[in-house]
Amino acid sequence: MLGIIIIAAIVLLIGALFLYAPRRAQKTTWGVVFSQMHAQKLGLDWKETYLALLDDLKVRDIKIAVNWDMIEPGAGQYDFGDLDWQLDQAASRNARVILVIGMKTPRWPECHIPDWATGIGKPKQQQEILDYLRTIVQRYANRPEITTWQVENEPLFPFGTCPWRDPQFLAHEADWVRSLDPVKRQVLISDSGEGSLWINAARVGDVVGVTMYRVAYFDKLGIYIHYPIPPAFYWIKKEIITKLFHKPVICVELQAEPWCPGSLYNSTVQEEKKTMPIGQLEANIGFAQKTGLDTFYLWGGEWWYWMKTKQNDSSFWDEAKKLWQ
Repeated sequence: MLGIIIIAAIVLLIGALFLYAPRRAQKTTWGVVFSQMHAQKLGLDWKETYLALLDDLKVRDIKIAVNWDMIEPGAGQYDFGDLDWQLDQAASRNARVILVIGMKTPRWPECHIPDWATGIGKPKQQQEILDYLRTIVQRYANRPEITTWQVENEPLFPFGTCPWRDPQFLAHEADWVRSLDPVKRQVLISDSGEGSLWINAARVGDVVGVTMYRVAYFDKLGIYIHYPIPPAFYWIKKEIITKLFHKPVICVELQAEPWCPGSLYNSTVQEEKKTMPIGQLEANIGFAQKTGLDTFYLWGGEWWYWMKTKQNDSSFWDEAKKLWQ
């Protein structure tokens, strides 16, 4: 039965892509993704960067990446100081937080496994992840600024340096988090916006979160690719998910920073602007608004601040700022 549904979905998607135009959402929510690790690797003061997003841009919807190796550097030894601070700052400004927890969370290498938890075998590793999730959820269950738990980051998509993918364990993680949360927040499962139909994510999550990329560098081909995808590509898949599963779809990763060869941390500004000149940021925001989705978390706030403070180019920061005016 599921196979028939998938085939029908593919046929409908291909046939409808260029026949239908999505309706623009009546109201759009704009947020940002924040990674303490990413800000630090860019050479920024991560607290200053975080506060600039909240106080200068006036961001009130933020997705915070929680890295397992930073929270539990030793087995059973937790350091919550930095995450407590981020949540306190969000709460004091009435901001809403999606908290990303698990083994695989945003930013390369995706799977942020502590040194002590590598090489212990999959069964033991999975038990340690469940213990880690329990500690996180129980600690923050009564924090009203947290609106949603995102369990793992694109866990079903083969991207990142990770020891394994396990759909059954993912479902167990999601149920485990639900069982631990007295507030019964929704659990979000994210998936590739371009490389998936989102069906498996919808079967596990209460909310489906998707990525949205427009220009990327493909290492295997050694070229930049402009995705030849119309806005209807996302809208039709969203309609399929909402009709079949009755679950909302939001964009949790809208490209707003470069995708360069190698690492963003050792590239040049000239190389970075091949995939993210200021016009591309404007185009990506405009494209997103045509997809019919109503919620977008921009991926790149730390880079805008790096451009502003380290490269004396505030154009990206100023362009993004328009979204929250």
